[in-house]
Amino acid sequence: MKYLLGYSEEIKRQASILLSQNRLSEVLLQKYPAVHDIRSDSALYHYVIDLKNNYIRNAQSPSKVMFDNDIRAIQRALGLHTAISRVQGGKLKAKNEIRIASLFKEVPPEFLKMIVVHELAHLKEKDHNKAFYKLCVSMEPDYHQIELDLRLYLTHVDLLGKLEWSRRS
Repeated sequence: MKYLLGYSEEIKRQASILLSQNRLSEVLLQKYPAVHDIRSDSALYHYVIDLKNNYIRNAQSPSKVMFDNDIRAIQRALGLHTAISRVQGGKLKAKNEIRIASLFKEVPPEFLKMIVVHELAHLKEKDHNKAFYKLCVSMEPDYHQIELDLRLYLTHVDLLGKLEWSRRS
């Protein structure tokens, strides 16, 4: 259960029980019954910018936001925030990009928001420190619980395959 490595033995034990009883999917589907409706890079960009403008107005907006099929290949990455610096006309220009693993096109809105919040927090805090997680919680009060549930879902994907979420109406 590589996605749960940093968690307590008790949480890992409970996850193992749910998996052995074949109940993890039931628990996740009950808690998160529907998938979000953001399907395109354009829709994702607008979603990210709206969240950024609501919570961290003074941070530089990302120049590019997209779903990325290649992120799955990078071990333990769910999304990426990159800062690119280029010299243009004698001036140093910095651009931020946010890439979200394509796996998150078909998940509940809470999971997508948690990943986006995480990547947006990197616009202000580069390291995973106390200030970083405080910013994440300010944007999503249930951040830590949703992150755990997302990690449980990723464990399910690894061991049993994807869940079939219903579409939101």
